[in-house]
Amino acid sequence: MTDIAARKSALLKRLSELDTRLHAIEAELDAPHSKDWEELAVEREGDEVLEQLGQSGQDEIARIRAALQRIRDEEYGFCARCGDEISAERLDVLPDTPLCRNCAAAVAQ
Repeated sequence: MTDIAARKSALLKRLSELDTRLHAIEAELDAPHSKDWEELAVEREGDEVLEQLGQSGQDEIARIRAALQRIRDEEYGFCARCGDEISAERLDVLPDTPLCRNCAAAVAQ
């Protein structure tokens, strides 16, 4: 299994990347819009996409912060629902996951 310190480092790196991306999205959303109606319509559609990307980024930030808290609490790598160990393969793909594969499947149903 990957060392907890390596997972923490990867989570912190991703958190930094998301922070940078969210600041760029915010700057783009704050930029002045065109006065031309057709261009304004296109810009508004783009803004909706940016807002969704921003929300997705904020959701991921919340999951990463929760994972970092589990690391601090020495609960990282264990399912928050059943308490079983989360497989290293699952954590490799979803390092911020709080659930083992079985519990995640049960919640998704």
